[in-house]
Amino acid sequence: MTLDSLVQNVAQSFKARFERDPLWVVAAPGRVNLIGEHTDYNDGFVLPMAIERYTVIAAAPARDGTITWMDRGLQEEFQVQAGSPILKGAPKWSNYVRGVLAGFQQTDMSFPGFDAVMGSSVPMGGGLSSSAALEVASATLVETITGRTLDPVDKALLCQKAEHEYAGVPCGIMDQFISVLGRKDHLLLIDCRSRKPELVPLRDASLGVLIFNTNVKHELSGGEYAERRAHCEEAARALGIPALRDASEALLEEAKPKLNPTVYRRARHVIGENLRTTQAATAIRAGDWMKVGELMYASHDSLRDDYEVSCTELDEVVELARELGTGGGVLGCRMTGGGFGGCAVALVRTSAVETITRKLVRGYKQSVGIDPAVFVSRPAAGATVIKG
Repeated sequence: MTLDSLVQNVAQSFKARFERDPLWVVAAPGRVNLIGEHTDYNDGFVLPMAIERYTVIAAAPARDGTITWMDRGLQEEFQVQAGSPILKGAPKWSNYVRGVLAGFQQTDMSFPGFDAVMGSSVPMGGGLSSSAALEVASATLVETITGRTLDPVDKALLCQKAEHEYAGVPCGIMDQFISVLGRKDHLLLIDCRSRKPELVPLRDASLGVLIFNTNVKHELSGGEYAERRAHCEEAARALGIPALRDASEALLEEAKPKLNPTVYRRARHVIGENLRTTQAATAIRAGDWMKVGELMYASHDSLRDDYEVSCTELDEVVELARELGTGGGVLGCRMTGGGFGGCAVALVRTSAVETITRKLVRGYKQSVGIDPAVFVSRPAAGATVIKG
């Protein structure tokens, strides 16, 4: 669905629910991370791009101080009072919104009651940051309602805080940063320590980014993310550094005898991934697409073997992409997101997209028996005000 179609559908849903046209319409994109996985909470580097999949919110002033917010997809809604402290509540998805509204209550940007309807084309649970798209769209709506704007970095941090405190997800800064700061035809190299974003042009129209949703999400014990984060912190302490961002491969090898083998492998991934990410940004600027592809495959191998967050389905997609190779229009491929399912990302020649998609889908279905979802995106713009 195009952004224009999504906007039209959400506006129609708003009118059906609230019997008037929306006064404000905003949108914020999801994201895919081209390279730089599990580096953000180690003060490292990530290289995401905003994708052409969005959360759209249509809204208008309420007749009193009540905020009524509806999800058109789930056909669920919640209500809070604009003038009262906004707390966690049901339904579960509302906490992403509640956290943003509460964040604005702690600023001097007070807002009145309003009615809102949201809709999204960002796949849920696929590692494409549907939560950040919702948070950033919500923040953009409040800015539009008040007629005032936050500094973009402060806006991203407010959204991250909402996810930490209201949704209970200790995410890094990447997702919110790219949804706020994304620019058309650019990737964003983010230094997660300094919080400095740097635009990396990807203007070559012959290239596209293919997102392959495995439609698998393995249910694990729930502690895998926290366990790996703890492993990284343990490694940093053993190396005598603030974070693995500060480590080199040589320093890690020197300390190897005193590290638990699992902790060593986790650290080896993060140190190597930081290097791969900055090298990929340099290669993209130089148009060295073969190098970019090599780095993407190396990233996947490290995530599979050292960080152990891949799965059979993701590995199958990457192997099918390797088999197609550059001759078949695939320059590189890797898992993206937290892992254990979700999406793979590939850098592809746009002229070969139809053939690549057909072969990947057929091979994946034959191998694992699941129908995937596949789409191609160019780097998209960040949050935008469509009406208001």
